[in-house]
Amino acid sequence: MTKLLAPGREKKMSKVYIFMADGTEEVEALTAVDILRRAKLEVVTVSVMKSKNILTSHGIKMETDELFGESDYADGDMLVLPGGLAGTKNLKAHEKLAMVIKAYEQADKYLAAICAAPSVLGFNGVLEGKCATSYPGFEEELKGAKLSTERVVLDGKVITSRGLGTAIDFSLKLVELLKGKETADAISSGIQYK
Repeated sequence: MTKLLAPGREKKMSKVYIFMADGTEEVEALTAVDILRRAKLEVVTVSVMKSKNILTSHGIKMETDELFGESDYADGDMLVLPGGLAGTKNLKAHEKLAMVIKAYEQADKYLAAICAAPSVLGFNGVLEGKCATSYPGFEEELKGAKLSTERVVLDGKVITSRGLGTAIDFSLKLVELLKGKETADAISSGIQYK
């Protein structure tokens, strides 16, 4: 049975913030943007640098939708951190992003990170007692986590993944969490993934 909403009370579209920096791994970032937007989710890319223009890990110039500080992020349902060694260091060094991460954890909202970026969650105490994965070599930075080598790991509202080769799996899992398995499967089929 379909649940009807009162007039003017339409279900809001889920909103996802993807944080980027100089050194962000562009394929991990853009795979998430692409697949989440295919799912008709509202996706906002945010630079933690002093400019909307960032230089990715492989020297590609990209422009984000917003600068950090143009939103308070309270309206988001999910926060996504792409990897890239230098990008991860820039994300980890951003004190106000740390505050947003902790606020999302306290509000029981989704936190997702791929490649080296799960170390940012570890640094901020989010992974304590949770199963998590990362790019090989970053395990020690997943403070308090139960380590996994799975491609994508979901524990509560925390989603982690291994790296560029798992970016599609990671992004489809994000869609599944916000829009359901049927939508994720339709996108997977539509992009000829499986």
